[in-house]
Amino acid sequence: MFLSQNETDNTFYMMMSEWSPVATVYDPLKAGSIDGTDVEPHDKAVWRAMMARYKPNKGVTGDPHLTLFVARLNPQTSEDKLQEVFSKFGDIRRVRLVRDIVTGFSKCYAFIEYKEERSVKRAWRDANKLVVDQYELFVDFEQERTLQGWIPRRLGGGQGGKKESGQLRFGGRDRPFRKPINLTSMMPQNRSADRWDASSAREERQRDQEQDREHGRWRERKSDWDRGNDRGYYKEKRDLKHHRDRSRERDSNRKEDRRHRDSYKDRE
Repeated sequence: MFLSQNETDNTFYMMMSEWSPVATVYDPLKAGSIDGTDVEPHDKAVWRAMMARYKPNKGVTGDPHLTLFVARLNPQTSEDKLQEVFSKFGDIRRVRLVRDIVTGFSKCYAFIEYKEERSVKRAWRDANKLVVDQYELFVDFEQERTLQGWIPRRLGGGQGGKKESGQLRFGGRDRPFRKPINLTSMMPQNRSADRWDASSAREERQRDQEQDREHGRWRERKSDWDRGNDRGYYKEKRDLKHHRDRSRERDSNRKEDRRHRDSYKDRE
């Protein structure tokens, strides 16, 4: 049973009145969708995020509403450098550069806590895309303790991401949601709503099937590429081993020839 055009439009307008380019509550399913309208997860990481039961780290101190998240740092950037750069926007209470617990190397992101709210807002506005040590920074408010339902990137959630990963997350400052399109508003007036809904559903299924086929072809090409790389890698190892074996064999033959010559000279 289809809704009438008026009912559909009313539902759409209610959704649009609540629409925001930035998520106010973190939903892994919506974060995986460019316009926040997905009804099924499109990759396994979204499934993993939906099944995760994450609780914020209780060991983190400071006021979350006065804390900025700073990412895409140069691995060589130090706490002193961050202090120098971000102190221009206001008085800083604490700088925490996240480091690997084993190696001590920077993980290329940090948290900066200010003493005043106006300093946080100024840094959020002006420090984003600031170049420090030849790296362009990404600056946003802390999400872990302020955004309800937050799931970190390592569990399939997070925000932003690279296209190459195939796991983009939307609803944040880096990649905000795009406004959904109201297809029913484009329906020709001389066609019935039922016929329009049926044809739209059929076209949507065809698009989904084509995307699935394209995704399958991409996966096959990637698998072939990976197998090709593996073959090349193992072929190179085999060639190297064969070269070593040949070298050892030649060395052994030279030693044997030398012994024969020496024994022949002794007999003379």
